[in-house]
Amino acid sequence: MIFIDQLEPIALQLGPIAIHWYGLMYLLGFIAAYLLARSRLRKGRLPGVDIGGFGDLLLGAIVGVMLGGRLGYILFYDLGSYLADPIMMLQIWKGGMSFHGGLIGVGVAMAIWAYRHKLHFFDVMDFIAPLVPPGLGFGRIGNFINGELWGKYTDAGWGVIFPAAEPELAGMRPEQIQAQLDNGLIDHLARHPSQLYQAALEGLALFALLWWFSRKPRGRYAISGLFALGYGVARFLVEFVRVPDEQLSYIAFGWLTMGQLLSLPLIIGGTILLALSVNAPVMEPKLPENQNSDPSEEDDDASEESTEVSPHDAGDQGTGRGVDQTDDPEPSDQT
Repeated sequence: MIFIDQLEPIALQLGPIAIHWYGLMYLLGFIAAYLLARSRLRKGRLPGVDIGGFGDLLLGAIVGVMLGGRLGYILFYDLGSYLADPIMMLQIWKGGMSFHGGLIGVGVAMAIWAYRHKLHFFDVMDFIAPLVPPGLGFGRIGNFINGELWGKYTDAGWGVIFPAAEPELAGMRPEQIQAQLDNGLIDHLARHPSQLYQAALEGLALFALLWWFSRKPRGRYAISGLFALGYGVARFLVEFVRVPDEQLSYIAFGWLTMGQLLSLPLIIGGTILLALSVNAPVMEPKLPENQNSDPSEEDDDASEESTEVSPHDAGDQGTGRGVDQTDDPEPSDQT
């Protein structure tokens, strides 16, 4: 089956104000992160922090992802165009956000927040990591609605035609393009819907993996490492069926893209973090003191705490204390 991507990028028009689906996808991502964080906080997954404290953290993350994502795209992918027309920097609704830049921005925001709250940087990142994939998935759906970042041609008998990618369809009305498809004249223009592949892998699959993995206390670095490795591998693979940015094309070997190049540090760094987590301390859940939780929920949490104890913390079991935040030196920045 072949589908024509002629979706309207504007969700709502209020006079001169246009509300774009791409922006709404970001909003859905932030809402999902908030709701998931509330669930994890109620289970004591970030001891000493309540939903009010997380609100400050989320605000910092929003600023970090927006500034970092935009600046990252400009610097990594299309600096020349933005220098020639600086007003383009403000046109976020047209796309042009870099995950890798956003990750750096979030990392800086998390480092500042963790320092102010005297928490280990990677304890915060381990808490945040499972909250991110839904936003990534929504963002890729926004790319699909915008008809951008399309994939390579496929002869599999199914795919998506992106009119914006095809010069021969320029100037045609939607009904004319549909007529061409109905007559089998443009089947050769079907492409891989790489945005949807990424939404499924970076969004749905990665979220399911991280949410399952983080249900039990893990060694410090483990959840962050799995996120970095999982995203890096998913992005690296999908890039093989995604058309590279026109202004960059391939970086090396006739196949390596900028997205793959930027994902290699994530794959390497994620693997290192997972290795470090084996002997790292485990931060056990601790419910907020003012939380009135259901007794059965407390029993579950208590049971969960008793099953995961780091060898490093065996001497602290009788004290009722959490992991000493000074057990492991705090890194100054993100890998």
